[in-house]
Amino acid sequence: MDTKGRLVAGSHNRNEFVLINADEIGRVTSVKELTGQICQICGDEIEFTVDGEPFVACNECAFPVCRPCYEYERREGNQACPQCKTRYKRIKGSPRVDGDEDEDEFDDLENEFDYNGNERRDHQHIAEGALSGRLNIGRTASGITTPSELDATAINSEIPLLTYGQEDDTISADKHALIIPPFMARGKRVHPMPFTDSSMTLPPRPMDPKKDLAVYGYGTVAWKERMEEWKKKQMINFKWLSIKAILVVLMEMSWMILIYLSRMDEGRQPLSRKLPIPSSKINPYRMIILLRMAVLGLFFHYRILHPVNDAYGLWLTSIICEIWFAVSWIFDQFPKWFPIERETYLDRLSLRYEKEGKPSELAAVDIFVSTVDPLKEPPLITANTVLSILAVDYPVDKVACYVSDDGAAMLTFEALSETSEFARKWVPFCKKFSIEPRAPEWYFAQKVDYLRDKVEPTFVRERRAMKREYEEFKVRINGLVAMAQKVPEDGWTMQDGTPWPGNNVRDHPGMIQVSILGQNGVRDIEGNELPRLIYVSREKRPGFEHHKKAGAMNALIRVSAVISNAPYLLNVDCDHYINNSKALREAMCFMMDPQAGKKICYVQFPQRFDGIDRHDRYSNRNVVFFDINMKGLDGIQGPIYVGTGCVFRRQALSRKKNKKGKSKENKKKRIDSEKSSLMPQIKFEKKFGQSPVFIASTLLEDGGVPQGATSASLLKEAIHVISCGYEDKTEWGKEVGWIYGSVTEDILTGFKMHCHGWRSVYCIPRRPAFKGSAPINLSDRLHQVLRWALGSVEILLSRHCPIWYGYGCGLKPLERFSYINSVVYPLTSLPLIVYCTLPAVCLLTGKFIVPEISNYASIVFMGLFISIAATSILEMQWGGVGIDDWWRNEQFWVIGGVSSHFFALFQGLLKVLAGVNTNFTVTSKAADDGEFSELYLFKWTSLLIPPLTLMIINIIGVAVGISDAINNGYESWGPLFGKLFFAIWVIVHLYPFLKGFMGKQDRLPTIIVVWSILLASIFSLLWVRINPFLSRDGIVLEVCGLDCD
Repeated sequence: MDTKGRLVAGSHNRNEFVLINADEIGRVTSVKELTGQICQICGDEIEFTVDGEPFVACNECAFPVCRPCYEYERREGNQACPQCKTRYKRIKGSPRVDGDEDEDEFDDLENEFDYNGNERRDHQHIAEGALSGRLNIGRTASGITTPSELDATAINSEIPLLTYGQEDDTISADKHALIIPPFMARGKRVHPMPFTDSSMTLPPRPMDPKKDLAVYGYGTVAWKERMEEWKKKQMINFKWLSIKAILVVLMEMSWMILIYLSRMDEGRQPLSRKLPIPSSKINPYRMIILLRMAVLGLFFHYRILHPVNDAYGLWLTSIICEIWFAVSWIFDQFPKWFPIERETYLDRLSLRYEKEGKPSELAAVDIFVSTVDPLKEPPLITANTVLSILAVDYPVDKVACYVSDDGAAMLTFEALSETSEFARKWVPFCKKFSIEPRAPEWYFAQKVDYLRDKVEPTFVRERRAMKREYEEFKVRINGLVAMAQKVPEDGWTMQDGTPWPGNNVRDHPGMIQVSILGQNGVRDIEGNELPRLIYVSREKRPGFEHHKKAGAMNALIRVSAVISNAPYLLNVDCDHYINNSKALREAMCFMMDPQAGKKICYVQFPQRFDGIDRHDRYSNRNVVFFDINMKGLDGIQGPIYVGTGCVFRRQALSRKKNKKGKSKENKKKRIDSEKSSLMPQIKFEKKFGQSPVFIASTLLEDGGVPQGATSASLLKEAIHVISCGYEDKTEWGKEVGWIYGSVTEDILTGFKMHCHGWRSVYCIPRRPAFKGSAPINLSDRLHQVLRWALGSVEILLSRHCPIWYGYGCGLKPLERFSYINSVVYPLTSLPLIVYCTLPAVCLLTGKFIVPEISNYASIVFMGLFISIAATSILEMQWGGVGIDDWWRNEQFWVIGGVSSHFFALFQGLLKVLAGVNTNFTVTSKAADDGEFSELYLFKWTSLLIPPLTLMIINIIGVAVGISDAINNGYESWGPLFGKLFFAIWVIVHLYPFLKGFMGKQDRLPTIIVVWSILLASIFSLLWVRINPFLSRDGIVLEVCGLDCD
């Protein structure tokens, strides 16, 4: 659409349509000046640089030194200034020496990287000498003599001349002679070679010019016969050579044909394959699972048949908790029964869809980036994500990037304009040198030596220039952020004086800026086309439900269908950049596979993160889930959708129906097409909304914009489909697009697709496809887990709960087990909190949940612990997970379970049953500087109360138990060990919480002191009530042994 890259704002309901202009911002650069004097070492005058300025060697004291002395001092001396002893830095025009730092101030690679400079100069002299030898015919004492320096009188007239092999007509008849060069014996040369060695002379053969040359062998019959014989041999040799050449050409052609056929055959091969886990790893794992099931049966048999009569309440509570833990383990364990891995073949994808000399046949992809608040989601992070998308290794005419600004912030719009300008330089640089990753912030942050292995100077020069450009780009973005901190009273105004349409975040028209880059937009600095970049902010009005991220994603589906309508969609969060430029090709190996591609609704990539501390204290990487659970699901019906880094099939989001069976596929296609043609338009409108352009685009199987649509009509429809009332009385959010009803719309959307018979694929490239940022702070991490758990509770209490929804469709039983586990896990918080409280209660009361253990019970308990350990070890083995990651996951399962999951369950019940929204706010209290400073940032939140309470009561319980054992003697230590083990198990699992709670604070916050005093008082009263230092049978009075008198 020809909008000249201008912002379009409007509202379909209000019949508004505005085209806003914007001008570019000028930039100012600065220069520096230098001064100089007479060299204080050699006394020569200091020369001027190329820029016409005096040469300055030392930037610290400006001690006058000329360039030759400066270079000699750096090359042969101590490399320091004679006056201030400061080490010399490399100056433009001088070569690099060992110890020089990498400098980005200037580009001077011709002089800086003087690789093998002396050898190169020697080679240059040799080349010049050889060239002169071809032109010269004599040599003087000083060197090579040119023809212009030779005088004809200098040639001895007594020595006749003859050229090598044939006579020269320009030489008189009395000066003919035959000269045989001394190097002719080395090979059969036709043309003379320059002979530059003065020690070797060319001996002439004296001949009598009065005699005929036939005397010397020329002109005789024998000579002519020899010449004829030589010509015949040459003709025979030429014929044989011609035959050999023809045979060689035929062999090369046949070889090329074989290669072409082999490539064609390889191009017809599958684009990916499954890699099952080796039987040596998976079979023992399955046997251990079955063994653990049997041991669990024996365990519960013993536990139920052997109650604790004097602590019946504790025993019954523990039995209920353990039964729930066993059921939860079954739901989590059995979906891992068929784990697989996958391998892609990018070369086959290119052979099939990118044939030489023809346009690329790869499918187009629309990429969605969602952002809301630029103050919480920094524009620089969003800009890096957009830049990594624009530089992706994919045909530029097949990529369109849509940025959804759900906060209608002018800061995001301005930052995106700056990003599009910087992309004109960044994208060609990435593709020219094939760099990874293609997000500049993370590329320049890599701790690698890019000068290693003598890279080509062009790359070094352009890299330094690009780094300077990026630093200037960051300054401009940060300047916009600083300016946005204070909002003007009249709201923001654009550069042409037009008020920003989104000044009121909750009441503004829809906005679209089409073709910031791309087909009708600006090209890069080398004149190449760039992917399309489109800014979108959907309309928002009071009284309409906007459905947060799910609503924004559905708006992007509609506007992209009107503008570009690619058959595949990729959605990423604003902080998840493309780390592998071939990520789209990896996904297309599954989506475009002619055998299995039609059954796949989405390709999910694992989430990888940057900026996490080395020990991953709060299990932010979530490696156990992404490398074990998701691989298990991939062997059943596919992984669940995790909200980002996922490539969708547009038809799966629009219709959500998968056609089963290869034999009936063509028949069903025909029936579907007939139904589509006969279905009244009103039914389409009830399903997709009242946009004929969008409906026509949706019905196109292979994507593309409907023919005959004008730019004006498409632009008008684009504003229409993002209007706030478009989804009313349609199936959007119910059966079409992202599904509404939960804050974790990702799980619900993937679940609906699997219920309609689709399958998904889990792709783990060798180089991670996407990377993002994760909250490494304890409070932020708990709030993230709270949001996930709240979404699961909402699904659990909705009609889409996998316990009762979707039977009789395409959802497989083990896949259902996985979805049930993903929505019921917050319920585990209740038995987990109770179970973590039991050790302290047992230590304080002297009771225990298990009666006196017999030999049989000891064997059962040991078998249970060994089976749990063996299962975990084998999972880590086939999943490729380290023991540190596994242990951190176990620890945070307890921390999150007793805090975030419990609050999510409470908040979800209030929201669903009573309609009350409860928000838990975070307040920053203190912070430290340095690397990973956010890790030690303490933010008080209500989520910290339950784990803190459990930690304190278990520590007090341990103290009370040990004190009681000391008071009662040796016999009380035996029963104490079981209780201590139970309590220490809880404390060890809560240790990361305690470490994050304390952080690096110089002093504790007041709220912690208050809670500590309160809890200490409560447990002090319990201590007095229990009175552990007194005998259970009462006070024992003994006679004092001292004589008081």
